[in-house]
Amino acid sequence: MPKSNYEPNNLKKRPYRKYLIVWGALAVLVFAVGLLVGYLNTAVAPQPSPSAVEPSAVTTREVILYFASVDGQTLVAETRDIAECQQDEDCLRDTVRALIAGSQGGLAAILPVQVALNDASVEGSLVKVDFSQELISAHPGGTQSELLTIYGLADTLAVNFPHLRQMRVLVDGAPVATLKGHVDLRQPINPDFSLVEEGMAPVGIILSLPAGGDE
Repeated sequence: MPKSNYEPNNLKKRPYRKYLIVWGALAVLVFAVGLLVGYLNTAVAPQPSPSAVEPSAVTTREVILYFASVDGQTLVAETRDIAECQQDEDCLRDTVRALIAGSQGGLAAILPVQVALNDASVEGSLVKVDFSQELISAHPGGTQSELLTIYGLADTLAVNFPHLRQMRVLVDGAPVATLKGHVDLRQPINPDFSLVEEGMAPVGIILSLPAGGDE
């Protein structure tokens, strides 16, 4: 009896099923590997350094400072940026410290570089400015020099804080009668812009007290 070439359909399909199973397994494997590689790339991706983050812009305010002219005869205005502040006392301290730091434009200092600001406080329209002992011990003295120190400070505070109408100078927490014997500090000082170089005085400020003193 001759051998039949006939094979049942289920026998013909069996090899194809094996191929499909193998290819399906390979596809699942490739997909799994892709997921794994993607996860690893995400996990090891470099994170931005904190230093690379741009800092927020620092808000500043412009103040007017009065320094002495080069010849030591008048007061000259110079602008400076200080950090923005919410409390009067903080703004006052920063302004006076900027005055102590000296001019950035070649003008002469009105406060000894050695002096430290102990405190600045406000009582109504009066500001009390407390310095270290160097305000007296390191001051060069002389009528004009003392006038420039006292009114340069008073005018600086008045022009930046118009609601403050008087200034009292303290040294290590105590009132002083004078710096070197020429300007009377026993009473609060009012701002006086008569020492300010012509054209440099702020508009609208009343010159409340004349600058004076004995030679």
